[in-house]
Amino acid sequence: MSMELWIPITIAAAFAQNLRTMLQKHLTGRLSTLGATSTRFVLGLPFAALFLWLVIAIGGQPIPRPTGLFGLYGAVGGLAQILATFCLLSALRYRNFAVGNTYSKTETVQTALFSAVILGETLTGWAAAGIAVSLAGVVAISVAKLRLHPSALLTALTEKAALLGLASGALFGASAVCYRAATLALDSGDPLIRAAVTLFAVLAFQTLAILLYLGWREPGQIRALFRHWRWTVLVGLVGMLGSAGWFLAMALQQAAYVRALGQVELLFTFAASMLIFRERTNRVELLGITLVVAGILFLLLG
Repeated sequence: MSMELWIPITIAAAFAQNLRTMLQKHLTGRLSTLGATSTRFVLGLPFAALFLWLVIAIGGQPIPRPTGLFGLYGAVGGLAQILATFCLLSALRYRNFAVGNTYSKTETVQTALFSAVILGETLTGWAAAGIAVSLAGVVAISVAKLRLHPSALLTALTEKAALLGLASGALFGASAVCYRAATLALDSGDPLIRAAVTLFAVLAFQTLAILLYLGWREPGQIRALFRHWRWTVLVGLVGMLGSAGWFLAMALQQAAYVRALGQVELLFTFAASMLIFRERTNRVELLGITLVVAGILFLLLG
């Protein structure tokens, strides 16, 4: 496969997401878990509006006319992403959260299934093999880092943490496919402006939803978002850049391919742990990283 445009865009988006996650961890001592999570939506919206304005101003294209399907897919995708995050956060309440977190990594497989059902998009044999191999690598890394015995994943399948993890992976997969469907539902414009419009619309919906929820359950967190504006604005900017990359990549390529290649984020995390935090790596982690790399190569061959 030649170096298609969606490939470097996806890698850049994964890098931005990795950076956003590191910045959000810095906020966890200043904000609640939900408050830190909301920064990507609330503070990302102004940057998404600026991004859309720049795309229109530079490209000279009119805003595509929204359709009913665009609104439906955008709203369902935005809500699914929020619920996916909620499921993952809910799993934190259980002792075996590690199991739930591992099961959430099935997102790539579930994205492929949703792509087939919703959009009728199928994978090549190489791509399917790549997703399977990279999933095995992700599971190996999770087992190694969290000191889980592989059998614990199977015996805990019916427990609440595992079910929440599976639900999280399904909802993240559904949101990715809905975002691609929303960009395809716009009746005009090139992939860039369609991605920019979809990103702004989805973030506007998510910002409204999360602010209403915070106002109801954690009103103090809304003030805290702006009290720590130096960090939250940075998270919003980096988060928007990552989201813009995901949306553009999914306007160009199937969501399953994009999310599978997006696992390159693990390589960035792995490199940071070694080079910045000087953490040791064991053989199982190295095996997992090798499988993720092999899976990505299979995917690109497809």
